[in-house]
Amino acid sequence: MKRILLTTATAALLSISAAGLARAEIIGVSFHTFDDNFITVLKNGMLDHVKTLDGVNVQVENAQGDVGRQLDQINNFIASGVDAIVVLPVDTNGTQALSDAAEKAGIPLVYVNREPVNVGSLPDNQAFIASNEVDSGTLETTEVCRLLKEAGKGSGANIAVLQGELGNFAARTRTQDIKDVIATPECSFMKIVEDQTGNWQRVQATDIVTNWLSAGTKFDAIIANNDEMAIGAIQALKSAGVSTKDVLVAGIDATQDGLAAMKAGDLAVTVFQDAAGQGAGGIDAALKLARKQAVEQKVYIPFQLVTPANMADFATAN
Repeated sequence: MKRILLTTATAALLSISAAGLARAEIIGVSFHTFDDNFITVLKNGMLDHVKTLDGVNVQVENAQGDVGRQLDQINNFIASGVDAIVVLPVDTNGTQALSDAAEKAGIPLVYVNREPVNVGSLPDNQAFIASNEVDSGTLETTEVCRLLKEAGKGSGANIAVLQGELGNFAARTRTQDIKDVIATPECSFMKIVEDQTGNWQRVQATDIVTNWLSAGTKFDAIIANNDEMAIGAIQALKSAGVSTKDVLVAGIDATQDGLAAMKAGDLAVTVFQDAAGQGAGGIDAALKLARKQAVEQKVYIPFQLVTPANMADFATAN
């Protein structure tokens, strides 16, 4: 009887131990919003990648553009005992509070896509996965410069700029990239005549460009911080009877809608940003940190210029 009881007890202990080892790793993910085509691709890429990982679950939350809501989500993740946190911040200027909360709890945190203001002072168990925004607007604007010269506009060209959210690092950097390229001797013939934020949104961009056209503003190119606003600009131009052959439109992200606009001959330039790669990279970095493995604190996934000549190479990328 003692031997039977001992065997049973040993089996129970082994079962408990195995159950403990088999516990799924849980990653809490807070998105600034779901209302964006690029973010949808990133989110789906992240979730598809998790499906390939054994014993890994994710809990996804939408901050709906609310800084306070996002901080609450981070605190809720901490209280529920997640193994790691992945964040696409609502406001890149407000990330210090997110980092502090995770650091205090000893839970790894990885920022994805949007560079946090405190990226230079992240704790050892925090990281940042994205693409180098200095490349994005530079590739976009340099190609616009080339195309305008090719079209005979090298003696002078008016440029309109559509910015993303002003509090967002990517929007600020992409807009500065445009100005930096225009400041070079090769592209100094370009002059910014309009510059307004469309908050990454197609509808807002349509309204802005419609107002510009109604006011009689003349421009040779519209350079947008993303494809959604570029598509909004195209819609406004078409509604006003202005050909995209006469006004070049450029965007960033190489979304499926953006590539469709390019195939139709309306979008002249876009820049591929690997949304799915960023999402998968964020999950991998979070898991490594949770497992006490070393990761690079700042990882950049390269941007790539997309034109009608090579757009087929990116047909299924985003």
